[in-house]
Amino acid sequence: MTWRRVVITEFGGPECLELREAEAVPEPGKGEVRVRVLVTSAAFTDVMIRKGMYPDVKEKPPFSPGYDMVGVVDATGPGAARFRPGDRVADLTTIGAYADYLCLPEDRLTPVPEGIPEVDALAMILSAVTPYQMLHRVAKLTAGQSLLIHGAGGAVGTAMLQLARDAGIETYGTDIPAKHDLIRSLGGRPVDPGVSGEAMADATGGGVDAVFDPLGGESLSRSLHALKAGGILVAFGFQNEVMGQGGSIPMDFVKLKLWDWLPNGHATAFYSIGAMRRKHPDWFREDLAALFAMLKDGRIAPVVADVLPLEEARAAHERIEAGAVAGKLVLRVSEP
Repeated sequence: MTWRRVVITEFGGPECLELREAEAVPEPGKGEVRVRVLVTSAAFTDVMIRKGMYPDVKEKPPFSPGYDMVGVVDATGPGAARFRPGDRVADLTTIGAYADYLCLPEDRLTPVPEGIPEVDALAMILSAVTPYQMLHRVAKLTAGQSLLIHGAGGAVGTAMLQLARDAGIETYGTDIPAKHDLIRSLGGRPVDPGVSGEAMADATGGGVDAVFDPLGGESLSRSLHALKAGGILVAFGFQNEVMGQGGSIPMDFVKLKLWDWLPNGHATAFYSIGAMRRKHPDWFREDLAALFAMLKDGRIAPVVADVLPLEEARAAHERIEAGAVAGKLVLRVSEP
């Protein structure tokens, strides 16, 4: 039986994504299950991986991207007894999910509750666990406090706005004007992305308790200007460098460490969902389960920009790099 996967043929632009067919379906090893992938994401992390700029991925092409997925257990390997064929599961795969099938250790997988559509469940994995952990595990904000997130109209940003609203936290968000109405609809106050550092405190009502910055580079110093005394800057990406708009990943790490040591009244942190999961795997399982519960209760509703077939992975990456996607972009790999 043939099966499909999208591979990165070499590090570079969207043209380096190629749909290929293989003959032999992968077989699960000891303690593994084979998953038939239903949906996966087209996310900025996938763009970083495709360009060879994601620190956690050491693999060299050819390999398949795909940072998260929801799928159906298709077969179980020796000793795997936690799931049965037909069970729906979710995982933060980092790579590999742009494929019809992949084999994963069963202890990595999280069951998807009945009644949750797979597209909504997918939106909880990378795009909602990230803001949930930054909000509650890193910044530890509480009701009555305030935050600013850059890229508020994207997948992580729209989830952050909803999670903060649910927790009683005031929100501000930068993004292009075309996404300002979306930001307002989720309880946030839109801020022009071109606001200078000196004006950022005024644009956020006198400053905020936390800033979440996926941009890096010069944006980090601008974010510091938006903080109140005692506030925290949480960096969680390097979009400026990845897009050739300045910045340096090593220098960003150095700046964050230096600013955290200086007696300037501010704290800094860098958040990586992969690093957090490796350090606290129980947190990832707990937080994803909590988000599934919030989803069932209607406390969060994913903003999905579009669902494209796997064959359009290249076009999906082009849209991500254009920066105009409002919410989450999903790739449909197979039907339930």
